[in-house]
Formats: sequence, structure tokens, C-alpha cells
Amino acid sequence: MPVSPSSQSPLSGPALLERIDALAAISAEEGRLSRLYLTPEHRRANDLVAQWMRAAGMAVREDAVGNIIGRYEGDRPGLPALLIGSHLDTVRDAGRYDGMLGVLSGIAVVADLNARGRRLPFAVEVIGFGDEEGTRFQSTLIGSRAIAGTFDPAVLETRDAAGTRLADAMTAFGLDPAAWATAAYEPQAVLAYVELHIEQGPVLEALGRPVGVVTAIAGATRLAVTVEGMAGHAGTVPMTLRRDALAASAEMILAVEQLCSGQERLVGTVGRIEASPGATNVIPGKVRFTIDLRADRDPLRLERVGAVRARLESIADARGVAIGFETLHESPAVACHPALMAQFAAAATAEGLDAPELPSGAGHDAMAVAALTDIAMLFVRCERGISHNPAERITAADAEAGARVLARFVENFQPAISLP
Repeated sequence: MPVSPSSQSPLSGPALLERIDALAAISAEEGRLSRLYLTPEHRRANDLVAQWMRAAGMAVREDAVGNIIGRYEGDRPGLPALLIGSHLDTVRDAGRYDGMLGVLSGIAVVADLNARGRRLPFAVEVIGFGDEEGTRFQSTLIGSRAIAGTFDPAVLETRDAAGTRLADAMTAFGLDPAAWATAAYEPQAVLAYVELHIEQGPVLEALGRPVGVVTAIAGATRLAVTVEGMAGHAGTVPMTLRRDALAASAEMILAVEQLCSGQERLVGTVGRIEASPGATNVIPGKVRFTIDLRADRDPLRLERVGAVRARLESIADARGVAIGFETLHESPAVACHPALMAQFAAAATAEGLDAPELPSGAGHDAMAVAALTDIAMLFVRCERGISHNPAERITAADAEAGARVLARFVENFQPAISLP
């Protein structure tokens, strides 16, 4: 049987999925994908990705925090670079496309250029970030913060669940923790950063579109709410005299849902709740729950945070319970650059695809790299929007569509600054 032109191309969907399967086989757990930062599995993943980068015509290096980086020179050495990246680490019991699809699509784009002997008026660098998820050291975006020059060296003292310091894990990995600052890029050496990623949501599938252009990465506020009432005997305290912390919290949780509904591109989630003392026959005296509120517009997010706090305080007063708030996380929205978005849209159109605009509710390496340079993202449809889950799925056709749009974007890339 003759081989189709698509299957001969590094951009072919089956070829991409075959490599993703090979990378996903590198795991700390049999039958489950778990690959954490600075582990033996991370080392094996870096080595395999480095092998593919070299085969694609790139010079490869590993930086001071364990990011694996391939560089494809432009039509002369030393030119500023367009960066393409995503992450190689995973959550525990992960899906296989989150992060990995972006790294391997970037390598495929360079392999396609190299196979055609094509050099561009700028360099292309593909980055496999070592840590985006924060699963091991509970500090997200370590790899991308390092290249952006915003890495906090205090993180070197954080410890994983086994008590290992990040600095010691870096040493065991073959890195020098004292050299962390050398991972940072000089701004003048970078033209822009782009990231291809599965959507991790159901919008593209609902629209029947294989790819979409990201408008912004949502800002997020995470709160821990503590509600204190009075524990008591479940059989002896009349309903009218109770100060039930759990009943009050239930009303508060429904209020969060109500206040975050009906607002476009705003979501609110109560993801964890703990009641104490936790006995069947005791009225709950104390409850702690979390709120995760996200929007791609900071004024909307901050206004809703204020509205949620005010409503919850009102419920607490009415029910005779005390309430306290702790801010666990606060990050602003990060906008994608309009000119880069337009270039992605044009690349999709040239591939015969309609790429709708949509925001990202999830965080990505791009949000850290935005401190260094302009960013843009391309989403690829995933089945039922499932992610961070072994049921994560994409089709070979959609993988190829994303890679071809990315390839066309790269080959026709117009930087915002004049090239030397």
C-alpha cells in the first residue's frame, strides 16, 4: 500500500500520537501516568525528548532548573528566537496529552522545516518545561518562571511529601541549584512565546471545531472559608436554636454558585469541604471549604470576589455563625497578544479551519512567560473536555490539525519588532 503524504510528514497525526504514547509510557506507576519534577522519570523523559529534538535538527541543552531546550538556528546563527513550549511533568494518574502535545508538536514543526531545508529569519526554540503542575513541590510553573526571570529562590527550600528539599532534588538530578538564575532568557533574545495545548474543556467539541485561538488565561482567586457555629447533640437541640455550621455553609455554597452564574467567562467552584467534629449524631460546629473563582477579566473577578464575601457574611449574620476568609492564591489574568492571535487565526484559515476565540480557564506556562515576552496559545479539541484524567483523549486528525496550524504560524511569523 502506498504511503500517504500526510503519514510521511513529521506533522502527521498518527506520528504525533505514537510519540505521545512512547512518552506516556515513562511513569513512576505501573498502569498509571505519574511523572513528577526531578524524578528518574523526568530524567528519562528529558532524554527521550532530547533525542527527538536532535533528530529534528536542533542543538539541545538542559538548563539550570531541568527544562529541556532545543534550538533550530535561523538563516544565520545567533538570531532572536520564537519560543514554542509546554510541560513534560504530570499530575498523578494523569492524561497523556496535557503538556506533552505542545512539546511534541513544536518538535514536529521544526522537523518539518529541517526536512525541507528551510531556515527562517529568526531562530526557533522548543522548550519542554520540567515543572508546570507543581505536583511534587506544590509550587507551580517552576520551569517557566525560571526562563522568564521571575523564579523565587525561596522555593529552593520547599520540600516534597518525603521531606526532600527542592535544592537537594536538583543536585540529585545533576543540576546546580545555585545556578538557577542562568535559566533566565534575555528579553532581546526572544521574539514571542506560543503554546499549543489541549483545551481541557468542552467548548471546541460543542462548537465542532478542532482548534481555537486563546484570548486570555483567566485570573484566579482562591479562598479558604471557615464557618464556626456551635456543636451539639443531634437529638436534643431544637432546630430553631441551632447554630449549625454545615447548614450555614450549604447556603453559602449555593450562594457562590448563584453569584457566579449568568456571567460570561466567569466561573466559581467550591471544591473541598470539611465538617467537624464529623460524627453522625453531632451538629457540625465548624466547617472549612474552599472557593476557586476565575475570570479572564480582572475587574469582573475582583467584583465577584467582593460580592461573594459580602453575601457569605450576610448569611453568617443571619444564622448566628462566625465566618473568616483566607486568601490562598491570587493571580491576574494574562491576555494573549492581539497580533499573535490574528496570526494564529490566519494560519488556521489557510489550513481550511475556522478557529473560534475562547479564553483559558486553566493556568499554563504561557502565563509565566508573559513576564518575558508577548504570548499566544492555540487550543486543540479534546473529547468531552476531560483532562487531568486517564480518560483524556484527542484524535489523530485533531492532533495533525493543531500541528499544521502551528507550522503555518511559525513559517509565516511576523514579529512585533524589527529583525536584525
